[in-house]
Amino acid sequence: MSYIKRTTDHELDELLPVAPAIALDGPKGVGKTETAKKRVDAIWNLDDPEQREIARADFNLSSIPRGSILFDEWQNIPQIWDSVRRQVDAGTPAGRFLLTGSATPVNSEGTHTGAGRILSLRMRPMGLHERGITKPSISLTSILEANGNPVEGRTTFSLQDYMDAIVSSGFPGIMKSASRNVRMTLDAYLQRIIDRDLPEQGYKVRRPETLRRWLASYAAATATTTAYSRLLDAATGGDGSQPAKTTTTAYRDHLSQLWLLDPVPGWLPANNSIRRLQQSPKHHLADPALAARLLNLSANALLTGPGTHMAGPLFESLATLGIRVLAQAAEASVSHLRFRAGEREIDLIVEGVDGQVLGIEIKLAPAVSDADVRHLKWLRDEIPDRIVDLMVVTTGTTAYRRTDGVAVVPLALLGL
Repeated sequence: MSYIKRTTDHELDELLPVAPAIALDGPKGVGKTETAKKRVDAIWNLDDPEQREIARADFNLSSIPRGSILFDEWQNIPQIWDSVRRQVDAGTPAGRFLLTGSATPVNSEGTHTGAGRILSLRMRPMGLHERGITKPSISLTSILEANGNPVEGRTTFSLQDYMDAIVSSGFPGIMKSASRNVRMTLDAYLQRIIDRDLPEQGYKVRRPETLRRWLASYAAATATTTAYSRLLDAATGGDGSQPAKTTTTAYRDHLSQLWLLDPVPGWLPANNSIRRLQQSPKHHLADPALAARLLNLSANALLTGPGTHMAGPLFESLATLGIRVLAQAAEASVSHLRFRAGEREIDLIVEGVDGQVLGIEIKLAPAVSDADVRHLKWLRDEIPDRIVDLMVVTTGTTAYRRTDGVAVVPLALLGL
């Protein structure tokens, strides 16, 4: 399959000419190596035993070739991080090192953070705008910069297309495969995490079926702030057995190290003038296709079958994935807003580098009512000086701006 340019490529275009070392972090299969390979002169594959031994013996990186070099799966030899850091301290030129990692190191004791020396970029599965199946007309970056671009455009992307996009995955190696191959590959991906990746991280899964149940309960809580104690209850087996809290905490920690869990944090604004904000994260897996697969839901099941109750949460997860990819490229952070009692909620808060705020609601419907924007308008009344725009992301066909100023944008039209 030919290479599809990623949003991360735009970030690398900007950063490589000025940064000596950049780390691409993210789960296996998101395309980190393929993206990095196009930027370097040489590759050290540190999941290769022979290459690892050479790297271990060359603590000062004296044998590496000239030019730019990629250390692939660097977490297999954590000392590489310190070696690169020392090279940066010694004045190595811009664009010298790229590091890719699918997990945080098993034991990072003694490893310097790299702060100020090694830049870190999160690489996620492909957002909808990256998959080559839509034609975006509205730039999230431009909205954050408040440059006055009109909100307009039309798309033929349908509700069926969105459900297909959810289950087909944003992993570039499989997203254009036949449906059965996608399902089998996602099953194998999840099984590999249980059988190989977690043990390689030093965590032995004693009861794989219990972990699988916990993952399914996490998937069922997609786009919610459901308490972890309730996820534990939902993971109870048919025989009444329930995993211990310490066990599920270990699941959460180790799956986070593998970048499989990608929760959206609660928003805590600087100089907080909005009280009673909840800090619980919204649950999301790295790819909504993984959630659909854990729940055994096809596109048809999401539309008309037993999975219709998950269509909204998984559409929100698809939108959240793309918006996080776009926001990172615009140097913005993404969080959600929820009052502790639940009386106010906003699906996503995108906060720009200058503190400007874009409030976003996500709706699995083509039409937007006054009730759908009431919390967005409340936010504008609370912090008028910080609001750069308000938006409802929909499954409709047309982008437009309401008379109250709220932008209505079909997800298929949102891009970089």
